[in-house]
Amino acid sequence: MTRAVAAHREATGVERVFRDVYGQAVATLVRVFGDITLAEDAVQEAFIVASDRWRSDGIPPNPAGWIVTTARNRAIDDLRRSTRGRELHEQLGAVASTPQGVGAEDPGEDGPVSDDQLRLIFTCCHPALRTEHQVALTLRLLGGLSVDEVARSFLVSESAMAKRLVRAKYKIKAAKIPYRVPADAELPDRLRSVLSVVYLIYNSGLDDPERASLRSEAIRLARALVELMPDEPEAAGLLALMLLSESRVLARTAAGALVLLRDQDRTKWDRTMIEEGHAIVRACIRRDQPGPFQLQSAIQAVHCEADSFEATDWPQIVALYDHLFSVMPTPVVALNRAIAIGEIEGPGAALTALDAIAPDLDNYHLMHAARGTTLRRLGQQDAAKAAFERAARLATSEADRRFLAQQIEELAEDGAPLTE
Repeated sequence: MTRAVAAHREATGVERVFRDVYGQAVATLVRVFGDITLAEDAVQEAFIVASDRWRSDGIPPNPAGWIVTTARNRAIDDLRRSTRGRELHEQLGAVASTPQGVGAEDPGEDGPVSDDQLRLIFTCCHPALRTEHQVALTLRLLGGLSVDEVARSFLVSESAMAKRLVRAKYKIKAAKIPYRVPADAELPDRLRSVLSVVYLIYNSGLDDPERASLRSEAIRLARALVELMPDEPEAAGLLALMLLSESRVLARTAAGALVLLRDQDRTKWDRTMIEEGHAIVRACIRRDQPGPFQLQSAIQAVHCEADSFEATDWPQIVALYDHLFSVMPTPVVALNRAIAIGEIEGPGAALTALDAIAPDLDNYHLMHAARGTTLRRLGQQDAAKAAFERAARLATSEADRRFLAQQIEELAEDGAPLTE
């Protein structure tokens, strides 16, 4: 995103519209013009125009349509001025001259998806691209995150992420990756990366009230994937996982700080979402084809059905984590299993499990936060303080940083000797 675009967004109420419709507008322009860079530039120019015009005229009734139409016209003007774009301009003549051109289905698009954003997700998640490029590009194009925001999600510099995005777009162009959903027979093999990207988009908006639209968009895309592939239980598992997580959003923070599960006000949980999530999990269980997203949603379902933290079925959660680790043996899964173990066998057992995987997660703030909490339960105040401080230095969200600051303050208030 250019500085000019960022400045205009901050200066006007166009920020909210930008978050809501950026991904939709880019996806539509990519389908029409077949050029990611052209689509991005045109949409950003449209938002600059909008920020000036809407300041005096107000936001139109259909801001998404206004942005798409303005961006399309800008792109066509650019193509007219470009020698290399003359042929494409002639091909797009009919599209540009009819009001239904943008947003209508391309005559050659006969695949199972009519949603531009889903089509672009499958393009971004093409196997010719590296996984980290798939995720970064989708967050940028469909999530509407700035290059800096995507960079922070990956814990890399903004310049490194900018180069990564350029390489990804060049790969799409050089490899002539088509802007379409793969054929039905190819869909199952391409599904995992798409689901992972959708889930990361959801998580990008989890602890930031200003990004609530990202969560809503991720859930909408997950519903569309379930409709597209009703026989794929992992798509249903992802939808259930996000619904069950979303059901607790209002209780996750207080005064801008994270609230741990044990301390959350469960009367704030959305029971309608929980019921829908539980119904999907039960349907997945009946299919008996467990995968990572289904198992994660089952774990969340156990948490959500408990009336209190103490009433949680921890043995069942540990059993589910054991199953999850067998199909997805990652340090993060082991971390969550260790925390659950601590609720059954005590903090000593949890600390042993955490220390075993700590080297693999030394740059992950939740590892150090978990160690801090466990050490505090064991009465090791100095070590707990050091762990919380390390976690605070690594934390990326303001809610996490405030929570960790609270933990450090509470340790000081306990009156125990703390080393500096």
